[in-house]
Amino acid sequence: MKLDHVVPWGRTLAEYQLMFDLTNADLETQILGCGDGPASFNAEMKALGHTVVSVDPIYQFSADQIRQRVQATYDPIISQVRQNSHRYRWHTFHDADQLGQARLAAMERFLLDYEAGLSEERYLCQALPNLDLADDQFELCLCSHLLFLYAEQLSLEFHLAAIAELLRVAAEVRIFPLLTLGGEPCPYLEIVLEALHRDGFEARVQSVAYEFQRGGHQMLRVSRGEPADSQRPSW
Repeated sequence: MKLDHVVPWGRTLAEYQLMFDLTNADLETQILGCGDGPASFNAEMKALGHTVVSVDPIYQFSADQIRQRVQATYDPIISQVRQNSHRYRWHTFHDADQLGQARLAAMERFLLDYEAGLSEERYLCQALPNLDLADDQFELCLCSHLLFLYAEQLSLEFHLAAIAELLRVAAEVRIFPLLTLGGEPCPYLEIVLEALHRDGFEARVQSVAYEFQRGGHQMLRVSRGEPADSQRPSW
């Protein structure tokens, strides 16, 4: 992994609550954030007394390196959003500039918390599809803007292995969004659903009260009623 290939883009606790339909009871659980990157979700949850562990390969880099990358990618990203504004719903944000300022604020809050989070092992440098975490270590896993979104970069086999791994470490997994970067329905979704149902998992697509990509208002919600050692995907 090279930092110049990474586009760090942070989201807030409020966005996570909407993207993943999080209830107050959900916030009290042991949560794993997979692919959180420079989101302020972990920092905000910590400030409220909740427990979140975030895993992302970007955490191998220093705060200064991440900040430099944020600064380097900001203008190109916002320019692309502005040029393709018709692909987005402008409800939460009025325009690309407001979106950009919100993202910078979230990432700055993350960076202010980053060193403390590393020392407290709230930010772990790990990557799917193999996590150095215990079976059933978490009650809930939230995977934001990674699986399905990067279908062109991550194969179907990667998706199946990654979801199996998340179900090993957490009793419930929620994944958002279900569209690709191009705004199209991910072609892997139906295959993943069939595999999960075949192995006895409860898996469903659920609408949520968040939509930025047009049509991107759904998450995949997967749960297992048994301990990880008695219910594992067969793929």
